[in-house]
Amino acid sequence: MEHKNIAFIGAGNMVRAIVSGLVADGYPADKITATAPSETRRLPLEQQFGIQTTSDNFMAATQADVIVLSVKPQMMEEVCKPLQSVDFSNKLVISIAAGINCARLNEMLATQLNLVRVMPNTPSQLGLGMSGLYAPASVVEQDRHFAEQLMQAVGKTCWVDEESGINHVIAAAGSAPAYFFLFMEAMQAEAMAQGFDKQTARLLVQQSALGAASMVVENPDTELATLRENVTSKGGTTAEALRTFNEHQLSDIVAKAMQAAVARAQEMEKLF
Repeated sequence: MEHKNIAFIGAGNMVRAIVSGLVADGYPADKITATAPSETRRLPLEQQFGIQTTSDNFMAATQADVIVLSVKPQMMEEVCKPLQSVDFSNKLVISIAAGINCARLNEMLATQLNLVRVMPNTPSQLGLGMSGLYAPASVVEQDRHFAEQLMQAVGKTCWVDEESGINHVIAAAGSAPAYFFLFMEAMQAEAMAQGFDKQTARLLVQQSALGAASMVVENPDTELATLRENVTSKGGTTAEALRTFNEHQLSDIVAKAMQAAVARAQEMEKLF
């Protein structure tokens, strides 16, 4: 990975995860800057990873080759306005803010940006993230590659051909950890109702989820349906549980939930 000067505008959990992954992979800490108005946000990054931090977004952006916008969508316009006088002509801008499309970011920064949009998810904090990326046709391969490598420091990546595909990434990966947490939460509650204490119920559920996910990862050429069928004996307990799920249209519920996530993402694009 080419060692460019990176400025993270924002110093939240996702920035911490990316910085941690980069430094662990050998990226020079002195080429990384993170900004935040609060010293309580900046100092832990500086102390733990040896990077530079500042409250001066303009200075950080001016000195950077790559600018990563990582602020809440509702704060983006306020953060971008003072940066409009920065010369972005030779800079790569990477946005990991949900709900703000390329056209709107160009408008906020009053220029045509060399821009890549990224949608990560929270397991990035463990190096197990899934990030979707989109870049307009004008972005050169070298910059696409850098953005991809940046996010590979915290997990896996995929590209979408159309910007609308970012909303589909949100439904399939960005919001997805919460789906699994909800399912596990329901399983834990029923295990407790059947007599297990809270800690044991959680252990049963989380280890089963971890094992199932690991089986998927370790068998990339095996269809998910085949993995399911392999643990489903005809007339057995698993078959009866799955019959109940199907009777209540679990697949339809999942589809509708994912479609609702996409619809909300589209609505959010109109808010900012």
